[in-house]
Amino acid sequence: MNMINKYSFALALCMGILFYTKAQSQVSLATEAKINNIIKKMTLAEKIEMLHGNALFSSGGVKRLGIPELTCDDGPLGVREEVLRFDWKSANWTTDSATFLPNGSAIAATWNPAMAHKYGVVLGEEANARKKIVMLSPAFNICRMPLCGRTYEYYSEDPFLNAQLAVQAVKGIQSQHVAACIKHYAVNNQELNRNSVNAIVDERALREIYLPAFKAAVQQGNAYSIMSAYNKVNGYWCAENDFLLNKILKKEWGFKGVVISDWGGVHHTVASAKNGLDIEMGSSGPYDSWYFAKPLLDSVKAGLVSEKLINDKVHRILWLMYQTSMSANHPKGSIATAAHGKAAYSIASESIVLLKNDKNLLPLKINSIKSIAVIGDNATRTFALGGFGAGVKAKYEVTALAGIRSRFGKSADVKFAQGYNASFPDQKNSQITNTKPDAALIDEAVALAKKCDVAVLCIGSNREYETEGADRLDLSLPFGEQALVNAVTAANPNTIIVLMAGAPYDLNEIKRINHTIVWSWFNGTEAGNALADVLTGAINPSGKLPFTFPASLHDSPAFATNTYPEENLMANYKEGILVGYRWYDTKKIEPLYCFGYGLSYTTFTYEKLNVQKTGDKQATVKFTLKNTGNAAGAEVVQLYVKQQKPLVERPDKELKAFQKVYLKAGESKEITLKLNKEAFAYYSEKQNSWIADAGKYDVLIGSSSRDIRASSNISL
Repeated sequence: MNMINKYSFALALCMGILFYTKAQSQVSLATEAKINNIIKKMTLAEKIEMLHGNALFSSGGVKRLGIPELTCDDGPLGVREEVLRFDWKSANWTTDSATFLPNGSAIAATWNPAMAHKYGVVLGEEANARKKIVMLSPAFNICRMPLCGRTYEYYSEDPFLNAQLAVQAVKGIQSQHVAACIKHYAVNNQELNRNSVNAIVDERALREIYLPAFKAAVQQGNAYSIMSAYNKVNGYWCAENDFLLNKILKKEWGFKGVVISDWGGVHHTVASAKNGLDIEMGSSGPYDSWYFAKPLLDSVKAGLVSEKLINDKVHRILWLMYQTSMSANHPKGSIATAAHGKAAYSIASESIVLLKNDKNLLPLKINSIKSIAVIGDNATRTFALGGFGAGVKAKYEVTALAGIRSRFGKSADVKFAQGYNASFPDQKNSQITNTKPDAALIDEAVALAKKCDVAVLCIGSNREYETEGADRLDLSLPFGEQALVNAVTAANPNTIIVLMAGAPYDLNEIKRINHTIVWSWFNGTEAGNALADVLTGAINPSGKLPFTFPASLHDSPAFATNTYPEENLMANYKEGILVGYRWYDTKKIEPLYCFGYGLSYTTFTYEKLNVQKTGDKQATVKFTLKNTGNAAGAEVVQLYVKQQKPLVERPDKELKAFQKVYLKAGESKEITLKLNKEAFAYYSEKQNSWIADAGKYDVLIGSSSRDIRASSNISL
């Protein structure tokens, strides 16, 4: 392209951007005019009707003005089945079967924002097919401690990784004119006493660890709604927390959308109204007696809450509707399509983590294997439903056994043994499990394993054991699974351990005695096919752990600081900014498996690292990544930053960039990662701002937080 053509192209591009910006501005002004005109026509009572639920999953509209109800639905695993309008029982529809999508920590294990976006698009399309305007997703609270019952639903222990995934999930959902409701804002890191616990967190930890993903989802993802959490933060319920909702979210971040309470998470009328809540959902009793119903109407009439504030809440709801249900060219959507199944497969196949392959048993050589023993309750269990909380009425779900049979069934005899009994003696408490090994089931499994070339042992957790509303009691494997592992491993030298779960567990003994370990998840509608393809090598595993597996529960920060369980309903986050790998690396504690860990069937080298300062506290990092093995594969390159002589407490290292790179065998590629000022900064409570101190910073490139392949430094 010559200079004239380059100039013409640049000019045309600038003109196009200006025209688009002007057009968008005109649309925004027109929308504002429409909203203001509607509000002028509304009575106070009609405004109040829009601020609280009128059914389990909807809040009021104004029929005479053409304003529809605001409908919503649970969404982290897919659009949940239809329930009755005023009851949690199934509506028994025959048209609400949906795609079961991989769980949150599985999405995080892909380390691929494109997969989060793919997830969001599917969720948005299926929400439209079900006429749901707000999807209560994604959920991405930080994994502060490994026992949290909703770890499977959340992303990771790192704010940067969470932010990159959250932004793309939000953009994917909202690309379909459906509102994402990001949750749970904020510091909802345990299920134990979640409705009453008071999280005491210093502002630096809030800003550096617990809020960045929410900030990114709002400012970069333009999230249309956000859900306030059940808990208190620094003494105030999240649904009436002025600091979180007004000062940070609405004023500092410029959030335009709607703050929706978690179901039953409102405690006061005036405090919630003044301190940032917009819609009350899930409270008990008659709808007109809810905090934001007649009590709010009475409070406005009494002068305790201004009508101007009510107008702002209604404005936010109408703004959301003009992006969604009242938008032009609203998509019809589609549900449980083949394309959606393919998307679920793509996510699942990128999420599976190879933890150990010491004897190179994987990938399995299909032609040389004549018999396979598939053992374990999880081999035939489905994960779309279970426990307390949202599930999906999946159109289909491929189990591990079905996936293995579909890939090996023509060449090998695939047989199954249950191995363990996943039962719960106390039906009211999912944490009281059957921990005693079932001798008869183990004997059956051992007999089968002895007769087969390979044993694939499917153990781990399930949706009843990892559940909303309860934290696990410890890290041990449930249902007496360790005894089964020991017996089958002794019976068959070619035993592959496959773990299906959404959170860390104690794998010390398995790591010690087993040579082949694969970590899968509650991996969606195509889970079995994705797993089988990893076992055969049709898929080269590229998942990386999104959180640390501690060698001991008491190594983890919340337990090491004795702040979980909380005392007198006060959870003091004494570890501050040292959450996850920041804690283990800074305190020199060896984990069982580190953050970002995951093996491949191929190998990669990192060469020619070059770090160049490109501006005021900015840098460009370049290096060459080479696939030095015999198989095509993907590597997640991870960039960590470390300040050499910090003036304040800083973690040993912090993730500041990453990229998933696909390379053919023998292929090399120059990778470029950019660091801005925020990559070097910490939050100063004294100065109430982000500070990037002058001095030297190490730039570390690696395959995990503990596998650094190259390093350099830069002076600011």
